[in-house]
Amino acid sequence: MLFLHELHKVRGAEEDAFEASWRDAWMPRLAEGDDARLLWYLNQAHGAGPSYTVITITAIRDGAAWERMARRVQDGDLTALVADQDRMRHTVDAKLLVPVPWSDMQEVDLAAVPADGATHELSLYMEDTGWPSAPLGEYVEFWGRTYYPAIMDRPPGERLLDIQASFQVAHGAGHRPEAILMQKVVDHDRLLALLAHETAPQYRRPGTFMHDALAYRDQWESRLLRTSSWSPLY
Repeated sequence: MLFLHELHKVRGAEEDAFEASWRDAWMPRLAEGDDARLLWYLNQAHGAGPSYTVITITAIRDGAAWERMARRVQDGDLTALVADQDRMRHTVDAKLLVPVPWSDMQEVDLAAVPADGATHELSLYMEDTGWPSAPLGEYVEFWGRTYYPAIMDRPPGERLLDIQASFQVAHGAGHRPEAILMQKVVDHDRLLALLAHETAPQYRRPGTFMHDALAYRDQWESRLLRTSSWSPLY
């Protein structure tokens, strides 16, 4: 299974129309077939980065399904819709992702993904993207061996984050080396403490993740993203 990650720089005056286009046109059009489904529609939280930035992640059944989608956009039934979306954004940067071996999200039951635009509460995600200096496979393995259990082995009431998926860029389909964590924020108070305080010295000593990860990368980025009220996953 492939995952299409798109970063949209939306024109401010078109913010609502752009979102409506994804909710009322793009999402249901994908749901007419069995090749792909929109999973997440996320806005970069105000005060947390560039203005009017939207992240979408779409699950695609396989490479053949991706080609069919691409041809629909190029000169098929989705051409006019995407052209209209282009008018509402400055640019869009896209990359194809594959799940890392230990990610909980390997396959998606596309038929079970909602596409009716039903509304729900909002939620926050922390999307971490790393560009390792070590080989990509070693970096991904390090994440799975150290970071994943450090977060997910905690009792649910003691977690800041819930790691819902982890991806790496598919070969030839984006920047390399690069890997991504999709993490739902489950404790907003702990998030505030993380933002408002320096990392304590005991969490930067040898043997801790923050220290040992420097052997694999020192270039990474965190985005705070807020789901739309109708995002299929939230």
